Amino acid sequence: MIGATTAAYLARRAAQQERVRILYRRALKDTLNWAVHRHLFYQDASDLREKFEANKHVEDLDTIDKMIAAGEATYNKWRHPDPYIVPWAPGGSKFTRNPVPPSGIEIVYDYGKEDND
Repeated sequence: MIGATTAAYLARRAAQQERVRILYRRALKDTLNWAVHRHLFYQDASDLREKFEANKHVEDLDTIDKMIAAGEATYNKWRHPDPYIVPWAPGGSKFTRNPVPPSGIEIVYDYGKEDND
């Protein structure tokens, strides 16, 4: 019985750590959308890290779940309305700019050379 409770505890802690890691990465990436210059980003990133580090030593599982839920709600509230998307990534301005030609169309790369028969 003790082994099962220990396994359940460790599984829950691992899931919480993963949720915190995902939340931190999303918030950090979203900070890049709000910061216009790098020196502003570095300060905002440092402040964000301090917020996460302040609660690093909390051990109660229910308290951690509540803190994660509150952090996710805060992130969703303050998420950037028009995030930066890499141009060639899905949703970017260059994505599928030059789509693959439909089947049946052949592209010949002879660059203007003519056959001399």
